[in-house]
Amino acid sequence: MKKEYIGLILVRSKSRRLPGKCFLRFGKINLIEHIILRCKFYNIKPIVCTTTSKADNKLIFYAKKHKVLYFRGSEKNKIKRMVDCCNKFKIQYFHTVDADDPFFCGKEIIRSINKLTNKGLDIIKPSTLSSKGAAIMGYSIRSDVIKKINKKIKRNANTEMIWNFFNLEKKLKIVILNNEKKYSLVRLTLDYYEDYVLLEIIRVLLGNFASRTKIDNLLNKYDFLKKVNYFRNNDWKNNQLKN
Repeated sequence: MKKEYIGLILVRSKSRRLPGKCFLRFGKINLIEHIILRCKFYNIKPIVCTTTSKADNKLIFYAKKHKVLYFRGSEKNKIKRMVDCCNKFKIQYFHTVDADDPFFCGKEIIRSINKLTNKGLDIIKPSTLSSKGAAIMGYSIRSDVIKKINKKIKRNANTEMIWNFFNLEKKLKIVILNNEKKYSLVRLTLDYYEDYVLLEIIRVLLGNFASRTKIDNLLNKYDFLKKVNYFRNNDWKNNQLKN
């Protein structure tokens, strides 16, 4: 039986720092469409995992447009939303695809899932570089593990930063996806307008489905690109700590 690489696209329409960012234009399509199609390009099965809020109705429109599965669940409790999605579609393991990371690396996601399943691990965290804002990959997680964690969380808890809750379940086999290719430490998350400018420049020059190697080569060749959103890095780090 062919292995499925499932990507739960965690996305909401509401965003404080850059309102409606998932609907910003990204070439002939918008950001959420780009995320869906980039998943497909790298043979990752996308499931749009959003909330029951009316504001997210538009996300369902794009899921249906591109004929991909979708799930609507808790707005605040992201962990419960993922658990309920896994229950509905009988998912055994998955990778979190953050809609804030438009140039995620499909190859690294597949490597992460393979390591999770082949090594009998419970959770694989993104690489240190990715967690610092390089936005290369998310988390690979076994559904039975996230279900156990969810049972120890209040139903309406805010679990936006899911990693803060992993320690609720003891003796988990958790590792960091190490030894990735030496990508540049340039923040490619979408949180501010300046981030959007940088990401659009990359898209215009390389296209929507450019590999991270090509993106890295571009950033190293034209060093000034690294400065487009650099001054926002401290703001981004501080916002990560607040959640």
